[in-house]
Amino acid sequence: MRFLSVFTHENDKMPAPPSPEMMAKMGALIEEGMKEGWLLATEGIQFGEKGVRVESKRGKVTVVDGPFTEAKEVIGGYALLEAPSFDAVVALTRRFLTVAGDGICEIHELFAAGASTPPRSPQEHS
Repeated sequence: MRFLSVFTHENDKMPAPPSPEMMAKMGALIEEGMKEGWLLATEGIQFGEKGVRVESKRGKVTVVDGPFTEAKEVIGGYALLEAPSFDAVVALTRRFLTVAGDGICEIHELFAAGASTPPRSPQEHS
């Protein structure tokens, strides 16, 4: 099963860039995850004014440049994960959070190409 995990910093201001020590720890975890096959892809998100928001509403598309100062959570990055169950992906996410620090990972099972039914809820996997 594949999952998308989105990490947000839970803060009312932009977080400081990661320290070299934290980057080294995260690099080691990423390398381990790639070698073991549970981490398929991951990237951090640029802080600051580098984002845009594209919205479609009633057939009209609008584009708004960042920064989005009204946001109480700042997206820090994402990971594409492979795990046999929700319990397994939660265990992997706990490992990530011990390195990343305070924040929230929202995990979603991806709809597999060619699947005839949508993903099940986490409770159905137990």
